[in-house]
Amino acid sequence: MGAQQMATQYGQPNEGTATKLLWFGRGPWKRIQITSDEVVHKFPTPHADFLTQYIDYEVPVDKLGELGRYDGSCLIDRTMGEAAARCDSEAANILTLNLMHEIVIGTRSVDEARAFYSETLSAYCLGESAPYCEQFQFQLPRGGPGDPDQPVPPGPKAEQVTQKVDEFLSASGRA
Repeated sequence: MGAQQMATQYGQPNEGTATKLLWFGRGPWKRIQITSDEVVHKFPTPHADFLTQYIDYEVPVDKLGELGRYDGSCLIDRTMGEAAARCDSEAANILTLNLMHEIVIGTRSVDEARAFYSETLSAYCLGESAPYCEQFQFQLPRGGPGDPDQPVPPGPKAEQVTQKVDEFLSASGRA
């Protein structure tokens, strides 16, 4: 059902394998992935996660722990400057990312976000209005460098490796 719904909404995938389908730059999403390798998830109720949707979003390092406590299917790639939600529907993914943003900017606590998530997704499933499931409640960033982190000053072993690489490159004429 998920693959057919995504194809109807976003067109044919850009890439596909026996276990994954990928769309790039469709709708509000940087990337969409559907996988046959489902992940069992029990929040807010038991279900299987198979749909991962990515946006550009740089999460401050001091918020990573809070987001881990919020929802294990809220995925952060600090180096790439991406956030993603992995669930069983686009509505749940939009809700996850809206609440992730509110945790990051400090307008909701983790406990408040979890309670709001459960109530809002339930309302949505009952056919009630649920704006947090229907569209992003914040302006989506586009692009950005991510956070490539900082190198560690080389210790004695790293200096030895660098020296051996330099020697190898010199000996092979590639230096």
